[in-house]
Amino acid sequence: MKRIIIGALMAMTSLSPAAVQAAPNKPVSIVLVHGAFVDASGWKSVYDILTKDGYEVLVVQNPTVTLDGDVEATRQVIAKATKPVLLVGHSYGGAVITEAGADPKVKSLAYISALAPDVGESVFELATRPVPGESGPPLLPPADGFIIVDPVKFPSAFAQDVDISVTGFMAVAQVPWGVGAVQTKLSTAAWKDKPVRWMLTTQDHMVSPTTQRFMATRAKAKLTEIHSSHAVMLSHPKEVATFIEAAAADAQ
Repeated sequence: MKRIIIGALMAMTSLSPAAVQAAPNKPVSIVLVHGAFVDASGWKSVYDILTKDGYEVLVVQNPTVTLDGDVEATRQVIAKATKPVLLVGHSYGGAVITEAGADPKVKSLAYISALAPDVGESVFELATRPVPGESGPPLLPPADGFIIVDPVKFPSAFAQDVDISVTGFMAVAQVPWGVGAVQTKLSTAAWKDKPVRWMLTTQDHMVSPTTQRFMATRAKAKLTEIHSSHAVMLSHPKEVATFIEAAAADAQ
């Protein structure tokens, strides 16, 4: 029996390179931070591309109850990275990386259809900026301290260029967003003193493209525009991965 077990272990270690994920060989670790109403599984396709290309990729699972809690969850993941970090935030995740990005291990930031508050500014203030000709996200009134997107309008507002079989499920599987995360004012703005790149989604119905442009300009970000909905990592994973890999060069 012992010989059989040893033989099986030896066989496992002799699998072809194609059967075993290669060890990360890039000089940068990438930390992905998701936004509100979803969980980290939305990064799966992007994660697969980045890891195949040789990056160490770590993924934060935000509770999205309070900003402080999400920043702490992100800091814990940053601490696990073995190399200098590129911190990537989508949507509300942009606010999280703006605060957590002050960590000295973080060398650069990448915002994807995101929110990037300044010191003393909240997500709520940015999300409610009046933008003529652009409608805001179809949020339902807060209930028990949490907010969700109107499930009926979720597919067309959050990800109109993603198959309805996916977005229909996302609509009913929403992660409620804590009012405490929405209204908390930031104490740090890491984009003020670190390299920044921004992917602006021009067909975004959740975070106004005009507001995105304002934040990207304020952060002096290198700007990339893409004809996409808010859920760009689902509809354009290859383009998102390419954008992140370009941003990774800033962290080296």
